[in-house]
Amino acid sequence: MKYTEALEYKKEAVKKADESVIQNYHIIITPADTGESAKYVEDFSKNPDQFNDSSCKQYSSTDDYEVVSFRKEPED
Repeated sequence: MKYTEALEYKKEAVKKADESVIQNYHIIITPADTGESAKYVEDFSKNPDQFNDSSCKQYSSTDDYEVVSFRKEPED
């Protein structure tokens, strides 16, 4: 989906998510390409606070995105 569609999809997903999901999972927009998505998630996981929704655009070679969720790493 295009970036603007992914942004709307993410907003809806966050709005509908249970509080425990919000606390324990990242819900982010990533490039749809598997390799680009993996690199983005890897970099995002190192320091999530340095990323925002549009950060994924820097990792994408196309205007094709998806919304993914994955478990947050426990804080030290």
